[in-house]
Amino acid sequence: MKILVTGGAGFIGSNYIHYILEKYPEDKVVNLDALTYAGNLENLKDIEDNSNYKFVHGDIMDGVLVNELMKDVDVVVHFAAESHVDRSIKDSAAFVRTNINGTLILLEAAKNNGNTRFHHISTDEVYGSLGKDDPAFNEETNYDPRSPYSASKASSDHLVRSYFHTHGLPITISNCSNNYGPYQFPEKLIPLFVTNLMDDKKIPVYGTGENIRDWLHVSDHCRAIDKIVRDGKIGETYCIGGNAEKTNIEITNIILDAMNKDQNMIEYVEDRKGHDKRYAINFDKIKKELDWSPSVTFEQGIADTIKWYQDNEQWWRNIHSGEYKINNQQLIFNA
Repeated sequence: MKILVTGGAGFIGSNYIHYILEKYPEDKVVNLDALTYAGNLENLKDIEDNSNYKFVHGDIMDGVLVNELMKDVDVVVHFAAESHVDRSIKDSAAFVRTNINGTLILLEAAKNNGNTRFHHISTDEVYGSLGKDDPAFNEETNYDPRSPYSASKASSDHLVRSYFHTHGLPITISNCSNNYGPYQFPEKLIPLFVTNLMDDKKIPVYGTGENIRDWLHVSDHCRAIDKIVRDGKIGETYCIGGNAEKTNIEITNIILDAMNKDQNMIEYVEDRKGHDKRYAINFDKIKKELDWSPSVTFEQGIADTIKWYQDNEQWWRNIHSGEYKINNQQLIFNA
């Protein structure tokens, strides 16, 4: 199989590429990434010489480039997206551009090149916010996005479905819960807290920290995507959950305990605008149809993740300093 991965230099995309090349050494992967602030070729440095891997520096908004790449692939796995809620609140335009318009350009290219198989990576945030005792989201939950980020992802989901119904494009969609693990950009909660504590800096907790998220280790997410791409039913959506609901303050205390820090390291900050109360995922469908369920417990996953950031200090320090951008340019030049 030859796979076009969009956004493969990001957190989940780079983990997925590692997963595919390790599990399927005969598969070929083309990684299309614009290398915006969260794209980091250091995530893939150990496979850059793999003959079955090719990096293409480019934007999914470049229709000519996208169309050319689409001519020679069997499947598109579309990760490329602006994904940080706080950034979407400050500046929504980039989210509309990449998440909606960029997805449209990819869909058109897939349609125009023999209806290329298309898998779209989405988020549980499109479903809105749950109360404490509400049933978890599932594939039939009505959309209710509440941030510019989730609204842009909801829009892209609808576009993908429309190409299935209108053009017969062979699509699948997955909506997953919060991911964590190696290579996550250190603006996100878990790596932010871990790296701050490594520098003996306080960790910012929104409001009182009572917002609830379901946490999924990125390796389990990659395994789920693989099953959907190869065996999922065309036209269907699959919800992927980690079976690990935690409040933000629970996550905070778990990390503090693991790193031998005390409560004095917490700094409570003004809550995020429109902060969703709770996300939770019912993954019965993918469990029943594709025999998938999360294999990494949160306890093991968070321990492994903390250790990864401790063992890979130079990786995240290069991000803090901006050195990774220089390294990206060097790696592009050598590609």
